[in-house]
Amino acid sequence: MIGELRKWLHILVYMLIVLRTQSIYVNITYIQSAVAKGAVCLDGSPPAYHLSRGFGAGINNWLVHIEGGGWCNNVTTCLSRKNNRLGSSKQMVKQLAFSGILNNKAQFNPDFYNWNRVKVRYCDGASFTGDVEAVNPATKLHYRGARIFIAVMEDLLAKGMKNAENAILSGCSAGGLTAILHCDSFKALLPMGTKVKCFSDAGFFINTKDVSGAQHIEAFFHDVVTTHGSAKNLPLSCTLKMKPSLCFFPQYVAKQIRTPLFIINAAYDSWQIKNILAPGVADPHGLWHNCKTDIVKCSATQLQTMQGFRLEFLKALNGLGFSMSRGYFINSCFAHCQTEMTETWFSSDSPKLNNKTIAKAVGDWFYDRNAFQKGDCPYPCDKTCHNRIFDPQEHTLI
Repeated sequence: MIGELRKWLHILVYMLIVLRTQSIYVNITYIQSAVAKGAVCLDGSPPAYHLSRGFGAGINNWLVHIEGGGWCNNVTTCLSRKNNRLGSSKQMVKQLAFSGILNNKAQFNPDFYNWNRVKVRYCDGASFTGDVEAVNPATKLHYRGARIFIAVMEDLLAKGMKNAENAILSGCSAGGLTAILHCDSFKALLPMGTKVKCFSDAGFFINTKDVSGAQHIEAFFHDVVTTHGSAKNLPLSCTLKMKPSLCFFPQYVAKQIRTPLFIINAAYDSWQIKNILAPGVADPHGLWHNCKTDIVKCSATQLQTMQGFRLEFLKALNGLGFSMSRGYFINSCFAHCQTEMTETWFSSDSPKLNNKTIAKAVGDWFYDRNAFQKGDCPYPCDKTCHNRIFDPQEHTLI
């Protein structure tokens, strides 16, 4: 028993050493001046980000990466975030590990290692779209995500982003959705001569029915948009045509985006399987519980349902129509967010399509070396996947 424990301790220490060599730790920056403008987290604390300065040939290049973390759709769920890092900068760690697309070493991040790399912390609960002036004195909740986005960008512009030669807005999950919704407005903030593109990692959330036949995610996003007063900050090209809350879904809004956009997503996105396809409310007897924690535990019937989800995902993506300016990396993995960790971004055993890692596909696309619009065969054909395995006790976000 002791020998077994010692073995696992050695493995843990080794993994921590590997993580340290593949990451750098970057200090937090609070934007205190944003408070006077009402650009604050749910609890009224100042917004924050982490900046690792560029060097050498990358000194005038900027990669702004938005943190993920789901959404809150009413007073109750927003109050539950108010006292943690997703609702308060007071609860955020002072140093954050930068790896994957944020790494500062060429061997781990060949195209962006020497750029100014920023991670914007997420504390508003609505992908930086909300703006409600009134603050309820009982809850003291502030719905001000759109103001935070502007305040962060103004701070970065003043720190040198106004001189950017190349710039990227990227993000993971709810941050990946932010990168889509704010893509054109990000470009508009930068000089005319700046080369600007956007990456969305695991941010292509689709509007589809859950396993009970209910439109669960559509109702959820409607509540997010209503609670946060987001409608006025969603792209007009979409809200003029349909119900504003539908414009929270990339499939309805991305077609009109003028700035080049690269979509990185697993066709069996693990968050979407857990929260859109089979949320707890649609599975009261927990029949999907094991399947949602580990795809190899799915029954034949459940896999068939997930194959149907993949087809719905691809249909939503294809609905955007063809565009030479867009890029796609859609693999058949049970994963969520593949750009933030070295092992899925750029390593010898990273996920690949057409024999290219995500880092290579994205880098080639950004620098116009090669276009990249690739999908994958259905699960379980892709042997390069890093499929997620979840803690069975983990609670879902919605």
